Amino acid sequence: MAARDFYDALGVGRDAAPDEIQRAYRKLARAYHPDVNKDPGAEDRFKEVSEAYDVLSDPEQRRRYDAFGEDFRQVPDGVDPEQWARARAGAGRGGSGSPRRDRGQAGPAGGQWYTTGDTSGFDFDDIFGDMFGGAGRRSWGPIPGADQEAEVTISVEEAFRGTSRSLALSGSEGTQNVQVTIPPGVTDGQRIRLTGQGGQGSGGAAAGDLYLVVRIAPHPRFRLDGRDLYTELPLAPWEAALGTSVAVDAPAGEAKLQVPPGSSSGRRLRLKGQGLPNPRGPAGNLYAEVRIMVPPRPGDEERRLFEDLARASTFDPRRRR
Repeated sequence: MAARDFYDALGVGRDAAPDEIQRAYRKLARAYHPDVNKDPGAEDRFKEVSEAYDVLSDPEQRRRYDAFGEDFRQVPDGVDPEQWARARAGAGRGGSGSPRRDRGQAGPAGGQWYTTGDTSGFDFDDIFGDMFGGAGRRSWGPIPGADQEAEVTISVEEAFRGTSRSLALSGSEGTQNVQVTIPPGVTDGQRIRLTGQGGQGSGGAAAGDLYLVVRIAPHPRFRLDGRDLYTELPLAPWEAALGTSVAVDAPAGEAKLQVPPGSSSGRRLRLKGQGLPNPRGPAGNLYAEVRIMVPPRPGDEERRLFEDLARASTFDPRRRR
């Protein structure tokens, strides 16, 4: 029986982001772990899910799997996917089988290949000669550099105005420092592609790409939801009752906010466009959430005034509406 497609095994699309693949794996691994699931087929399903995740969570293995499918472990480095597809098609016409490693036929670079089914009329020299530049040659040609992924953590203020970072990336040629620019308006979890900043290629081939995953650190004053920001707005009882104008901290600097009379705790007051910028559309908003504060230890005069208010007011916050 043919091996199940790794994307299908995890239930994700072929364009799934790394965090989506990780979430799918964790969900399925919990469901099918043999210590949890005693169904007879659970262990095989768990192994299938684990193998799929091992491959798709590794950028280089995923790239090879996308290029060569189930043959990705057998194909030598540097082989062009189109040439491999032609070789497989030729193998199918010549002997109803695809090339795989085993004892039997001599393969390129000293490897061993065999085919399933009838191999009569199957000429390995003809098939792999075009692919590898002729029998006996050991040069595979230029090999593109591997894609790499790195995380960078920035503050809300840096996400608002943009920033730069110097990253130390480890590779086969040692550690290299890469200076990256993070544009204004990035959101938490956004992936930024830096073309040619990944692993170095060989034989004159292009370098791979660097995928930078942005994480926005928790902030003491702001809570982030997409591009919108939320902050608490402490008000004295008389400010909330009578209305007032207050200054509010925003990533762009101090902003003035008009508090309407009769604002209770929990009310959200919007500062339009004061959230994170959006290069492709409207900016996010800043929401100030009202929190009514009272003096922790009222003075004598404050107490007298509160008592006068209590006697004069008919307001009952617990009255059923």
